[in-house]
Amino acid sequence: MKTRVLFSSIFFLSFITLFAQDPNFHIYICFGQSNMEGSATIQAQDKVVNNRFKVLQSLDCPNLGYIKNKWRTATPPLTQCYTGLSPADYFGRTMVEKLPDSITIGVINVAVGGCDIRLFDKTIYQNFKNTYPEDWFQDKIKAYGNNPYQHLIHLAKLAQKKGVIKGILLHQGESNQDDTNWPLYVKKVYNHMLTDLELKANLVPLLSGEVVHKDQNGLCASMNPIINKLPETIPTAHIISSKGCSVRSDSVHFNSAGVRKIGKRYALKMLSLHNIK
Repeated sequence: MKTRVLFSSIFFLSFITLFAQDPNFHIYICFGQSNMEGSATIQAQDKVVNNRFKVLQSLDCPNLGYIKNKWRTATPPLTQCYTGLSPADYFGRTMVEKLPDSITIGVINVAVGGCDIRLFDKTIYQNFKNTYPEDWFQDKIKAYGNNPYQHLIHLAKLAQKKGVIKGILLHQGESNQDDTNWPLYVKKVYNHMLTDLELKANLVPLLSGEVVHKDQNGLCASMNPIINKLPETIPTAHIISSKGCSVRSDSVHFNSAGVRKIGKRYALKMLSLHNIK
């Protein structure tokens, strides 16, 4: 009997050790469309990354030697194999710069350029898989198993075995320009994430970035007043300003400098929510 109890205790402790979360491994979920996916050029300065900043690789990228479902140092690109610089890049870099050396930051980034926010609504996503019939869009959807939301949740559950999810970052809105129901769409997606990952809203804030600002002649800038209403629908949501973030010639996508700036703003806001300056 004593032997059986001893064996059971050892097995239980081994199980706990195997699956224990590291409270010093802080994980952030990132999603949205092309700006979050990464449209800006990756420059030499962006290739130097602190190894305390990790990304859970979302896709196999033979061209880069990256294997999906594996953690790696967060050298860009952080989403698909041929994307560019994302706000998630400089969010993570700023976080590790400001936090103690004992803290590691991990991100999960699943974003689809050109998508409607409802592509991430698990109940109706199939209605928005054909937003664009072009091959480039369909290839992005297929890469995520035809269900980007479920792909994201799969990665997040893997991440929860290693660390603790501390927040969610969103950059989306260009494809929903002027749709005043957008905050409700986002609320539904956010609530699904909280439920599916067993998270509490008060512990996992949602940070949503503005699209290219009117001061940069943003083609979708009329969406920003709608984005700014999100905290009225989601009390734990916070808005990240895009004012002064420089853009590419299309006036829709941030350039490299603009991405760095807005990424840092996401981080500084998240740090302030954790009472860290």
